[in-house]
Amino acid sequence: MGELFRSEEMTLAQLYLQSESAYCCVSELGEIGMVQFRDLNPDVNVFQRKFVNEVRRCEEMDRKLRFVEKEIKKANIPMVDTGENPEVPLPRDMIDLEATFEKLENELKEINTNQEALKKNFLELTELKHILRRTQQFFDEMEDPNLLEESSTLMDPAEAGTRAPLRLGFVAGVISRERIPTFERMLWRVCRGNVFLRQADIEDSLEDPATGDQVYKSVFIIFFQGDQLKTRVKKICEGFRASLYPCPETPQERKEMAAGVATRIDDLQMVLNQTEDHRQRVLQAAAKTVRVWFIKVRKMKAVYHTLNLCNIDVTQKCLIAEVWCPVSDMDSIQFALRRGTEKSGSTVPSILNRMQTKQTPPTFNKTNKFTSGFQNIVDAYGIGNYREMNPAPYTIITFPFLFAVMFGDLGHGVLMTCAALYLVLRESRLVAQKNDNEMFSMVFAGRYIILLMGVFSIYTGIIYNDCFSKSLNLFGSGWSVRPMFDPRVNNLTWSFQTLDENKVLQLDPAVRGVFNGPYPIGIDPIWNIATNKLTFLNSFKMKMSVILGVIHMLFGVSLSLFNHLYFKKPLNIYLGFIPEIVFMASLFGYLVILVFYKWVAYDAHTSRNAPSLLIAFINMFLFNYSDPTNQPLYRGQMAIQTLLVLIALACVPCMLIVKTLVMRRQYLWQKNLGTQNFGGIRVGNGPTEDQAEIIQHDQLSQHSESDEHEVRNQDFNFGDVAVHQAIHTIEYCLGCISNTASYLRLWALSLAHAQLSEVLWTMVMHLGLSSRSFGGFVALSIIFGAFAVLTVCILLIMEGLSAFLHALRLHWVEFQNKFYVGQGFKFLPFTFESILEGRFED
Repeated sequence: MGELFRSEEMTLAQLYLQSESAYCCVSELGEIGMVQFRDLNPDVNVFQRKFVNEVRRCEEMDRKLRFVEKEIKKANIPMVDTGENPEVPLPRDMIDLEATFEKLENELKEINTNQEALKKNFLELTELKHILRRTQQFFDEMEDPNLLEESSTLMDPAEAGTRAPLRLGFVAGVISRERIPTFERMLWRVCRGNVFLRQADIEDSLEDPATGDQVYKSVFIIFFQGDQLKTRVKKICEGFRASLYPCPETPQERKEMAAGVATRIDDLQMVLNQTEDHRQRVLQAAAKTVRVWFIKVRKMKAVYHTLNLCNIDVTQKCLIAEVWCPVSDMDSIQFALRRGTEKSGSTVPSILNRMQTKQTPPTFNKTNKFTSGFQNIVDAYGIGNYREMNPAPYTIITFPFLFAVMFGDLGHGVLMTCAALYLVLRESRLVAQKNDNEMFSMVFAGRYIILLMGVFSIYTGIIYNDCFSKSLNLFGSGWSVRPMFDPRVNNLTWSFQTLDENKVLQLDPAVRGVFNGPYPIGIDPIWNIATNKLTFLNSFKMKMSVILGVIHMLFGVSLSLFNHLYFKKPLNIYLGFIPEIVFMASLFGYLVILVFYKWVAYDAHTSRNAPSLLIAFINMFLFNYSDPTNQPLYRGQMAIQTLLVLIALACVPCMLIVKTLVMRRQYLWQKNLGTQNFGGIRVGNGPTEDQAEIIQHDQLSQHSESDEHEVRNQDFNFGDVAVHQAIHTIEYCLGCISNTASYLRLWALSLAHAQLSEVLWTMVMHLGLSSRSFGGFVALSIIFGAFAVLTVCILLIMEGLSAFLHALRLHWVEFQNKFYVGQGFKFLPFTFESILEGRFED
């Protein structure tokens, strides 16, 4: 049970693994995830280690599987994930896996190559079909078809008898539709207007065989005269990546070619369908087992990576590893090693020996699905030092409570609780869905935090008597105005004329019958309609914030005592913890007592003369007790407050000077032991050598983890220690003031949330409730929808996130810095679960 409040006890162990059983033993350790391997070959290049070839083979298999996965996703085939967690394959199974993956990859590559070639051929035939059809349309649209089909002549009449007729040549092709305007301008400029271009769009999109994208193209035909223009036209078409196709000159030839192209397209389409069916069958078969293959390959790769961290003895028959592991899990580790040895068929057992070391062990806090969220909040500030107090168990209560103090609203708390309950009750189904959305994963991981925040918000909402900015009158108000109409009650008469002429009336609790006692739980609902509601709630919540803050900080300082006791540091107890707790209790603990005293000592008759606590607290530091505007709260106040201030001031030199001088004295005593050995005879009055060793050990253990520059093996710098202690003392003393003021955010955020909720009700929901007709009912339905959306988006999400961040700051800065150093390093065990989830890289 004690391990809940501080990190697990860790040990460094040496592991001797036989070469035959090392692979199976490491795989079993990866399944249980209880050991962290140390790299015993830090100076060896990763390419020169023992199992680098096996790692490369695993990486090659992983590459092939990623290729298969990419093809499966491209084909929109769902990959089956049954949740199966296969065991690590044996080394001899690697050859079979490599052969399987090699065959699958080659088959897919061959299918893809053939399919791409077929699609390219299909695309060319399709384009040629459109060219033949469009070209015939172009020729049919000409007024004189014989001009083009029978080689039209362009002659000067004066030279008609001397020159031969000229023929117009043409080329036809296909080009991307978006390049047509530029293509046309380039032809006009280069050929100087001596070409004639006709183009028409292809209505259907065509599939690009290289990328698989759908593209839109246009058919064009260009008429020109002479070989020089023909050369220019072809170069321009080549530059614009236009595809040119042979087109017969006569209609009969074009018709015969179109029929042949249509036949070839039909045959090619049938071959394409068969190829696609075969590809789908191959991918569907692979999709059923690709997840299992990934797990096997990545487990094998992780095992070989871990084996590369080990040393190999000179006989090449034994691997030596060093691991960090929890002491409580030593038996489980032994059982895992035994299972690995039996699985490998070896008869030589593996050996696990605990080692003595002066190295700082990693920090490991065992968690479950409930405590993991709160532990992550603590670890986000810093990983705790080894075996120091863990704030997570206390954060489970204090964090949602401080959040609820700022967020307190019964209605909003119910909505938050319902949302968290949905995540908690359906967590198994939601985990099985494996949603990759980052925001949802973050909210789902903190479902228990949100659940407790909602439950505590319900409680504080009842205390504040606040439900969607309205109060609930469940038990009847403790205030009554009926006796005030009776003229016999203290000669006070309120007539109906008085009620009509005055918008605001005061309920005096000093008048008998007006105040009948406090509300059973929380704030009286009558305050919801009072004009001085804010004045009353501000005073109440401000004092409450100071009380909660001081108690929270005193608790944090008290937890530091358990750290000092565990690490056996009496100097930090007498000259650290005691002055700190006395300093805070003398000043701010006394302020909390004054708050409770004022609440109890003054009633309705004497409250008008009650002094101000803030002025009294300031006068306490100024030793000013002659202020006529602020009378003492009790007799003997001056003597008690003077004594408390002197005690608090006396604590400062204890932390600032006395601790440093005592540390220096211990160092000098250790350095000058006062002993000299002459023939084994001790001379002097100092301690013996055995006592000196004990003194040195105790003296080294009396300094906190943050005092790294203090006494360390005969190294002591008085100036550095004095400066560090001065910084720590000043930071603590000033921090007591600033941290106490920081807790006023509880009051500020609570006030802001309540006022924002009230504004939302007044400006939105109040509009829908103002009409009682049928049209008002329809308007109310619409307005309620807007009110619900704004409530969720603004008050639940935005305000909730704001209160969450402020509660986080109060724990990190105001609470944890009293006892939590957070300068350790996390225990990262070798576990397949983390590797497969991608939380840790190999």
